[in-house]
Amino acid sequence: MTQPHSFASDNYSGAHPSVMTAVNEANSGHQPSYGADDSTTHLREIIRREFGDTVQVFPMLTGTGANVVALQAMARPWEAVVCTDTAHIHLDEGGAPEKVAGLKLWQVPAPAGKLTPELVDQQAWGFGDVHRAQPAVLTITQSTEQGTVYSPAELVQLVDHAHDLGMRVHLDGARLANAAAHLNVPLRAITTDVGIDALSLGGTKNGAMSAEAIVVLNEAAVPGVDFLRKTAMQLTSKMRYTSAQLAALLTDELWLANARTSNAMAQRLYEGVKDLPDITISRQPQVNSVFATLPLAVRDRLREKYSFYIWDNATGEVRWMCSWDTTEADIDDFVAAIKAELTR
Repeated sequence: MTQPHSFASDNYSGAHPSVMTAVNEANSGHQPSYGADDSTTHLREIIRREFGDTVQVFPMLTGTGANVVALQAMARPWEAVVCTDTAHIHLDEGGAPEKVAGLKLWQVPAPAGKLTPELVDQQAWGFGDVHRAQPAVLTITQSTEQGTVYSPAELVQLVDHAHDLGMRVHLDGARLANAAAHLNVPLRAITTDVGIDALSLGGTKNGAMSAEAIVVLNEAAVPGVDFLRKTAMQLTSKMRYTSAQLAALLTDELWLANARTSNAMAQRLYEGVKDLPDITISRQPQVNSVFATLPLAVRDRLREKYSFYIWDNATGEVRWMCSWDTTEADIDDFVAAIKAELTR
């Protein structure tokens, strides 16, 4: 049964028709398993065109799996990961980095979800101190959980600082496409070209059915992903279906078209509500999310009609998320519903 359009998460959207076509085309005859298939070979070629000739790609089933396996490959058992206090690996992955990878997470309060070298230094210290989990990996989220975006210059500054400290750098790219669309740059401009060592490449939020990947940009800093993927139960036998989805998104810049649509719909929503009484918008959207605070009664009545998340229970802030398939009519209907509830 079709549900009303959701503003809760871009995970709620269906798969793009081109992705479904690609899966159906991959569903023909017999193919070797565990990544030796034609679809995965094709994906490797596309990934190298996007990110660089020497990179490696490891299709994964989930974003949490991609994050955990990448970080596990980058950190030894006595080492730790520095992240923001709102990072997905800290708040929304059920403790998997700690429980599965055995990693200590050093968290840094970060305004608007963005790190700076000075903020990193709040936890990147104690090198050589046997009593302190050694800060070895910096993880950056692009775009951030707060809907903000690092510029290439900001990334260079962060990555260079981490590397100077002897740390490796991971990028959580669940919404990397939205950040690249906002900046109007190719994917490699905010990954390979700024010195990122490995990234978790998101596909599911951008129109895939269920497809993520680890992209290793610096093999020396990220060893053993192929073995760790197996022990983490993320090595799928019929990998051709996962690879076909990612390849479809990366063909003819479908990833970019989808991200531009979801970003534009968030901007339309922002324009529709920013001047309404009793609504406070936390920041102008850069990607596909709008963060707002509104009267609790209005919020609760709206949630009877539309699904969206309460982002901060203490302040009442909510998050409205747009997807690749959000239409102007969806936005206009939602804005009309907000206005109607405000005037009740």
